[in-house]
Amino acid sequence: MGKNGKVRGFLGKNIVPLLFACFCAVGVYYSGTGIPTILSDLVNRFDRNALLVLSLILPVISGMGLNFGIVLGAMSGQVGLILVSIWKIQGLPAILIAMLIAMVVASFCGFLAGKMLNQTKGQEMITSMILGFFANGIYQFIFLFIAGGVIKFSSDLLLSSGIGIKNTIALDSMQYALDDIKIFGVSTKVDLFTAMMFFGALFLLYYLFRVLVKKNREKKYRIRLGISAALIVAGAVGYNLPALVMYKMMVRVPIPTYLVIIGVCILIQAFMKTKLGQDMRAVGHDRKVAASAGIRVDKVRIQAIILSTVIAALGQIIFYQNLGTMDTYYGHEKVGTYCVAAILIGGASVQKATIGQAILGTLLFHLLFNVSPLAAQNMFSNSMVGGYFRMVACYGIIAVALILHAWRSRVDRKKKSEEV
Repeated sequence: MGKNGKVRGFLGKNIVPLLFACFCAVGVYYSGTGIPTILSDLVNRFDRNALLVLSLILPVISGMGLNFGIVLGAMSGQVGLILVSIWKIQGLPAILIAMLIAMVVASFCGFLAGKMLNQTKGQEMITSMILGFFANGIYQFIFLFIAGGVIKFSSDLLLSSGIGIKNTIALDSMQYALDDIKIFGVSTKVDLFTAMMFFGALFLLYYLFRVLVKKNREKKYRIRLGISAALIVAGAVGYNLPALVMYKMMVRVPIPTYLVIIGVCILIQAFMKTKLGQDMRAVGHDRKVAASAGIRVDKVRIQAIILSTVIAALGQIIFYQNLGTMDTYYGHEKVGTYCVAAILIGGASVQKATIGQAILGTLLFHLLFNVSPLAAQNMFSNSMVGGYFRMVACYGIIAVALILHAWRSRVDRKKKSEEV
């Protein structure tokens, strides 16, 4: 393949993220907002949403498409937060207990969802979306009528009638409980350049371990070692440059939350090398071949949905501990749509999704969310245009992905029929 062919192949594979990167660049330019402000908001948004987007990867690998049913995970996370708020638990213990509760609830919901999706093979995406609406009805019934009505208890979270949870719950005692853990009185929410040095050193140690102890002498590890060292140097230089003092002051990186996100990425990567992870790949590639090889296809699919739902539940808790206020009845409704749009913007498809695509998509999607209202205000004298554009982009990218999936499925069926 010639140079032109490689370029065309690269553009063809990455047209969506490249297109949205251009949209983001135009938005940043016309928004007139300073880069430190944009970067500060982007760090916060990535912190809140990364885990939710990462939760979509395993169902795609397992051949179940884009799991709109992560809404069940988001609701499970909110159940945990509501319960610890009723019990008046505060700080980091509240977050950890809420995560434990959410994991149990999400596992149960994921099991039921997986059972349902196994009955609708080939239609998992629309089924998971409808399942989310159905679960939302049950969730609202429980917290609007059962809480305080059938199950009597006293709490300032109840409405004035004594039945039903309030629309908005203040999480003041839990806000930044994970983002800003104090270690011997020292904050772990640090400036941008300190974070660069910290993570650069962390990655450097990891890749040194891979090269020196594991004897992985591949070129990619040497390149990553160089990048890690460069990150440390860039952080040290930036920290001491007066010209970059605004970045140092405004951009605050929550080290613990980013460590959780990195940890989940590593666990997903390691999980895919296990037998269950390989079984998921096999099922995603061809269910019939996987079944003939002795893989219990239905069980593997259920496990993928359970893991996806649990990760989404943890992601929703991280989202609200950063935000500090929980929208009890509507905060979870758009989770599936927004996260699916984000991972698609990163270059994923109905058949393939990677950690890199999830991270890139989260960054591009939320950068666009940040700058588009101000850019629209400056370009059209109407900030609402930016909101409309975001909605068009969000639903449009999902529609295009589903159309391409239907077209590719049709082409594959045609090829198989011709071979027969």
